[in-house]
Amino acid sequence: DMILNPEVIVTDYDGNVYQTVQIGDQLWMSENLKTTHYNNGDAIQYVQSESSEPDVWENLSTGAYGFYNDDLSHLETYGNLYNWYTVDDARGVCPVGWHVPSDDEYKTLEMFLGMSESEANSTGYRGTNEGSKLAGNAELWTNGNLETNSEFGTSGFNGLPAGYRKFYNGNYDSMGYYGSFWSSTESSSFNAWRRSLNYDSSEVYRGTNDRHYGFSVRCLRD
Repeated sequence: DMILNPEVIVTDYDGNVYQTVQIGDQLWMSENLKTTHYNNGDAIQYVQSESSEPDVWENLSTGAYGFYNDDLSHLETYGNLYNWYTVDDARGVCPVGWHVPSDDEYKTLEMFLGMSESEANSTGYRGTNEGSKLAGNAELWTNGNLETNSEFGTSGFNGLPAGYRKFYNGNYDSMGYYGSFWSSTESSSFNAWRRSLNYDSSEVYRGTNDRHYGFSVRCLRD
């Protein structure tokens, strides 16, 4: 059962306030991260859509973010899309006392919601209805197997279809269809682990992507 934690709200360096939800032994943000600064106050680089800044996004090896189509209304709903270099930065992108979850910490969440350990450890689409449980805000999702599942929204995690930012040209894609979340765990010198929710699947996707992709970030309490 989800336990909403109205008494635990988190504030980031910019003053954005986030709701949280207790799921098992973990306390999660139930909103996507919006911060534009690391914990020490240093600014994270903002990169506009490639039409205005060609080739910048794909050539970075440091932290950067954008929000979908440079549209502030999307920022308000979906938060920022960060490359993995932001996640990996020692200055910390999550508020003090919080961190970007590891691949294993995402597995802990998934197993609490019903996946077996062997399912959690596998790649691709795994589980049964855990993706539906993790998703939220049905009106934002394109209609499909994710939201028609009877377990939709039951965890309180409130996963959103924020889309993503392409690694090679910085273009935005798939809002309303997919939501992807970085983990802090690298898989190679080029890639890192992430999770995705897909409008047409009640399962959860586990895979790796190039560190230049822009995905959503959720924070987990230390």
